[in-house]
Amino acid sequence: MIKIGLTGGIGSGKTTVASIFSSFGIPIYDSDLRAKYLMNHNDELIESIKELLGEDAYTGKQLNKEYVSSQVFTNPEVLQQLNQLVHPKVAQDFNNWCHEHKNEPFVIKEAAILIESKAYLSLDIIIVVNAPLVVRINRVMQRDNAELEAVRARMNNQISESERNSYADYIINNDGKSSLIEQVKKVIEELKNT
Repeated sequence: MIKIGLTGGIGSGKTTVASIFSSFGIPIYDSDLRAKYLMNHNDELIESIKELLGEDAYTGKQLNKEYVSSQVFTNPEVLQQLNQLVHPKVAQDFNNWCHEHKNEPFVIKEAAILIESKAYLSLDIIIVVNAPLVVRINRVMQRDNAELEAVRARMNNQISESERNSYADYIINNDGKSSLIEQVKKVIEELKNT
């Protein structure tokens, strides 16, 4: 099994690219969705998050997303501490998921902060999705109904495009001009020949 990482800056179109890979029959592990699931269902993780951010981090057993966002996106140190709690649980969950898909030739782990979290170290191939900055900002503002400053704050917590690209085995350009399907097909063909 070849373990592939799929990443890109916020608003780059990772999820769209992941869905195209999925349409070709490649299993996708969505790290962000699984992290959210674990933060709401893993009792050990819930307790750790409450210790870090206080009881207000949860409303009952549900993560209080607005409160948590207000605590972490303006404080990189607290965000890093939260990530240090969440990422080992996601890594363990991904390993379990890979075991369930052990007969697949390829699997993809989609993650926004694949490089920053060091999750890329356990993967064989890295694919980075790029899009122009103005396109990314507009996508996130529309998708999340967010203000420009909030989007910029989230972007500032991610590494630069050029740094992310330095880890890439493949780069998919999501500028709205190049066919994503053709780019994905090309990557799959090359991977089949490795």
